[in-house]
Amino acid sequence: MKIITVSREFGSGGRELGKRMADILGWDYYDREIIEAVAKEEGLDANYVNAVLERHEWWTVPITFHRSFTAVSAPSTELLVRQKEVIERIAEAGRDCVIVGRNADYFLRAHRPFRIFVCAAQEAKLRRCRERAPEGEKLSDKEIERQIKRIDKNRAVIREMVAGDRWGGRETCHLTVNTTDWDLKRLAPAVADFALKYFEGIQQTP
Repeated sequence: MKIITVSREFGSGGRELGKRMADILGWDYYDREIIEAVAKEEGLDANYVNAVLERHEWWTVPITFHRSFTAVSAPSTELLVRQKEVIERIAEAGRDCVIVGRNADYFLRAHRPFRIFVCAAQEAKLRRCRERAPEGEKLSDKEIERQIKRIDKNRAVIREMVAGDRWGGRETCHLTVNTTDWDLKRLAPAVADFALKYFEGIQQTP
């Protein structure tokens, strides 16, 4: 079984890159599907689950994920645990796959996934957010920048909580991809090929 995990800055195109790689390789792809599985198990709306896991308004109940205690609210705690369980079940299925976000690289570290972190310059992220905004949404650049900063800060905090390391740190990934000057259609095949070379290498390593 081969697993590629994609962590990404908001607006960097990491989700699109992951999906294109999965299509190129013919592998399963997981992103929103994880949220939907958690929502189904908990009897909740998927949009609500996503909102709870993406925002950072927690800090009330202690929980241990890595080696330290962090205080989070009970609903958020339960959803984080369920999300981890869904990710682990994906790996147990034994199918080659690409998983975007959700700290899957940490939860599945025993499976030796190929870990990618996707980033981009601020202007490139702003441009991508504008291009992909829902019809009728009219946010200013400052509002989009605040959204990017808020979401990425939340991802960094959650990463520290569950893994005890730095989100996007070079020690946590095999490849950092800056999408600023790339067409993702052209970039995806190159990154997919790089990932396959990684799996060829670890197959030869005891």
